[in-house]
Amino acid sequence: MASQRSTKTARIPKRLRSPRLRRSTTIAGANPLRPDASKVLLQGKVRMGSKTTVSRYTTKSEQVTHSFEIVGYSLTKSIGVGKFILSGTFAVGGYDWAIRFYPNGVNEAQYVSFNLELLSKYSEAHASYDMRLVNQETGLPQSVFSESTPRLFKSSDITRLARKHPDLMLRIKLEKEEAGYIKDDCLIIECAVTVIKKPQLSNTMVYPEIKVETSGLSDHFGKLLLEEEGADVTFVVEGEEIAAHKIILAARSPVFKAEFYGQMKEKNARRITVQDMQPHVFRALLHFIYTDSFPDMDDLADDDYTDMIRLLLVAADRYAMDSMKSRCERILSELLNVKTLAVTLALADKHSCSGLKDVCIEFMATLNKMDDMVATKGYADLKRTCPSVLVDAFEKACKFRRI
Repeated sequence: MASQRSTKTARIPKRLRSPRLRRSTTIAGANPLRPDASKVLLQGKVRMGSKTTVSRYTTKSEQVTHSFEIVGYSLTKSIGVGKFILSGTFAVGGYDWAIRFYPNGVNEAQYVSFNLELLSKYSEAHASYDMRLVNQETGLPQSVFSESTPRLFKSSDITRLARKHPDLMLRIKLEKEEAGYIKDDCLIIECAVTVIKKPQLSNTMVYPEIKVETSGLSDHFGKLLLEEEGADVTFVVEGEEIAAHKIILAARSPVFKAEFYGQMKEKNARRITVQDMQPHVFRALLHFIYTDSFPDMDDLADDDYTDMIRLLLVAADRYAMDSMKSRCERILSELLNVKTLAVTLALADKHSCSGLKDVCIEFMATLNKMDDMVATKGYADLKRTCPSVLVDAFEKACKFRRI
């Protein structure tokens, strides 16, 4: 199931978009409205001699979450009953959609209302949806109304709209300060739309298959590191000895290659002291070098996990492990919140993580988070140690808000 997230301000760079390693609580692209609607597969098989014919009927869905930010909410109440503001157009499943916002309701002025509209002309689409309001104090969306079972939208009649009777919420309830929906005269409406795509029927001829066993390459190399068989170099990290294999390290890291085989190689390259790194971080670095994956960190608390990923990013940068560094960037971008923003921004700037830095800046420009960030300890430390980074970030964030 293809999935994407549409907003007016924040865009995660493509190189940071990939499924998250371990500790992931959701599946990338999963449909929160109907988990079993992502793919339906019906197969019919007829055996003919030593061959098997297969017919396959496949239905897929695409989900997009669009965020509609209304800045200057109080000014919209002058447009009158039954009048609406339309969001920017967003595409889902090959169809164009938009969010309607009625600041004075559809029929009664004491209400506000929202609706989803199919904009594509001469079209019919099967879709489910979840309309939400974002609590700007917590950053979490609250469902207002939804349909989890896909239904037919037709552009030619009233079914192009999600709700036939859209007067939805008393304005006084929306505007209550404790609700958290309006902050700095800004309201954010979010809508997750899942479109069921047209099914595909394919016929293929399948020949008897030979089962190919998985290579287990990463497991074998991980075992080699664990058992230390044939190890020819020992690292001393804060007094702890860790054995490894030069040729494997050199194949994965240009820094290790230069250290062991280049002009900068150490005379006593069988025993090397590693400065400014903790043993568990160095072991995790070696685990990635041997297996191309991070060790299991499910036992870590959230803050400890975030700290560990930061330390691994620093280690990856130190040993020029670009793949490991980019994975750390991506994870930190997913862990980004008001509390971690300033520290992550400083880390991204120090270690030339341009993609992660862009995510931090766009996050600052979204959901009115700047005031909240200023109140954190990380911001105070960043202001004291790297004031130029803040100046650059605030200037770019202001540009994003004007877009």
